[in-house]
Amino acid sequence: MWEWYDWRRQQVVACEPNAAHDVLASWSQRYEGFTVITQNVDGLHERAGTRDVIRFHGSIWELGCWDGCTEAPTRWRDDTTPFPTLPPPCPYCGGVTRPAVVWFGEPIDDDVISRSLEATDCDLFLTVWTSALVHPAASLLSEAKRHGAFTAEVNPESTPASGTVDLSLHGPAERLLVDVDGARRRGV
Repeated sequence: MWEWYDWRRQQVVACEPNAAHDVLASWSQRYEGFTVITQNVDGLHERAGTRDVIRFHGSIWELGCWDGCTEAPTRWRDDTTPFPTLPPPCPYCGGVTRPAVVWFGEPIDDDVISRSLEATDCDLFLTVWTSALVHPAASLLSEAKRHGAFTAEVNPESTPASGTVDLSLHGPAERLLVDVDGARRRGV
C-alpha cells in the first residue's frame, strides 16, 4: 500500500494546478463565503491558492499514526517525497503511519460532513468534474437544491446528476470554468 502512495505523492508533486483550479482559487479569494468541497486528495486546490477547501476524502499530504499513539496528533502534514523508508515511521512513537485519506468502507469525518452540509446552504452550487456516484458526497447536490440553490454541473459527459441540475455544461472544466469566468468579467 505504501509503495503505491509514495509513488502517487511523487506523481502529484510533479503536477501543477490547471486552469480550472486557478479559476476556483480566484473565486474563493473574490467572493465571501465561497467554499470548495473536494473529493480529491492531491492538494492541487490549495497549491492554486484556493481558500476554504473542505477535503471530503482527506489529503495524501497528511499522515496519521496507524497504531493511534497518544503522543501524535490525529493527523499531520508531511511533504516528504519520496519517503526514505516504507512504510514511513510515526515520528512520535516509531510505529507505522498511514495516509490521512478515507478508504472505501471508512466513515467521513463528522466535522467534514457538518462543514460540507453547512456549505450547501448557498445561492449557487457547482458540481465540477465528478461522476456524481460516490456517496455521501454525491448527495450534497440534492442538499443544495433543498436549500434553494441554483445548481450547475460542469463535466465532460452526462452523469446521474445531469437531469436534476438547473444547468449542465459538458466539456473540460479547465475550458468551461475559464469561459464562465471570462463571461462574468465581461458582464455577460
